Amino acid sequence: MNHTFHTFELSTLKVEVIETGRPFVCSHHVGDYFLVEGENLIFEQTRSFSLYALAALLPLLPAKQRPLQKADWMLSDSIIACPDPHCGAAFQITRITSRTFTHEETTVVPVAGVDEEELD
Repeated sequence: MNHTFHTFELSTLKVEVIETGRPFVCSHHVGDYFLVEGENLIFEQTRSFSLYALAALLPLLPAKQRPLQKADWMLSDSIIACPDPHCGAAFQITRITSRTFTHEETTVVPVAGVDEEELD
């Protein structure tokens, strides 16, 4: 089996509340964070995390996990503003580590357009 064909890399992300110099009006606290490991959100802290902030961040996280070209803005832009325009909180997305996954451990759908013989 050609294992290179079956593998892909995802970064583990840390999404942390940071200050911007403006007052917070939402329930955020500086230093609160969650991790993104594969498909899972890991909340290691006991504090809550804003549903609205999470909704704003979620569409960006799968792209931030993947390898990107050096000139891609998704790689360089890592601070996301709180979706409440009156709140001074921001969220910094940091790549922590990288992990290799296999196609087979993440889906039962075969790779399209590839003969099984090519995979062996």
